[in-house]
Amino acid sequence: MKEKNEERPVSHILALVLGIISACTTFFWYISLPCGITSIILGVNTYKKMGSKMGLAGMITGIIGVAFTLLIYIMFFIILILQNGGLY
Repeated sequence: MKEKNEERPVSHILALVLGIISACTTFFWYISLPCGITSIILGVNTYKKMGSKMGLAGMITGIIGVAFTLLIYIMFFIILILQNGGLY
């Protein structure tokens, strides 16, 4: 049996894993945002170059993770502002 020593790009797997980490750690912005942004970039590159559906899934989970993180922290700051009597 011959073994092929082909280099397989692992960016589609990395995009999916980082997207899942981003979606699971939405309350920790310092983990979620870098993982999500990296997942989106890797997912777009992988989907464009290879047409990988795993890259597309990584991109989608990265977008979901970043969106949830931003939504949670925007809501948190709005609640803080409203509790303190507004901006003035």
